[in-house]
Amino acid sequence: MRWLAQTLWDLLGLAGDVSAPAAPPAPKTARGPTKTRPSPMQQRYASLVSEMKQTHGVRVRRWRSSSTGCAWEVHYADGTTRRLIEAPYPRGPVSCAIFLHEIGHHAMGFGHYRPRCLEEYHAWQWALETMRASGFNVTAAVTRRVAESLHYALEKARRRGLKQIPVELLPYA
Repeated sequence: MRWLAQTLWDLLGLAGDVSAPAAPPAPKTARGPTKTRPSPMQQRYASLVSEMKQTHGVRVRRWRSSSTGCAWEVHYADGTTRRLIEAPYPRGPVSCAIFLHEIGHHAMGFGHYRPRCLEEYHAWQWALETMRASGFNVTAAVTRRVAESLHYALEKARRRGLKQIPVELLPYA
């Protein structure tokens, strides 16, 4: 009896015809960067970003893809201070509000308001006022995001032992 070497694919009948060469893959279409002009809103957001960075001396460490942000300062031994943020690049009202909220921490100064949840409240108020003053729309989604953020900040402060809720934060309790 003669032994035939077969693969599992041969037994299942799924093996390709080895005599026919495989077809080359279809060529990919080359798509370079599009040369479209930025929309007027994109230009307004870009202008806002550069203005805020310059006015408040803030450097963006990283543009986040998520709708979260972080602001902090680094103090060096020689006395210099670097102001940093991570935030989403403004592409709509919510990402614009989050970006401005992080800038607001630097505009107001860290530790100016105590407890920390009250600082969050004032950073959001600064962001909303700046949006309105700059002619950006404060939508229902922005208002909802602010309320969720402040509710979270207040609950976090309570878990950490906050004894008395600041008056400004009572609506978010």
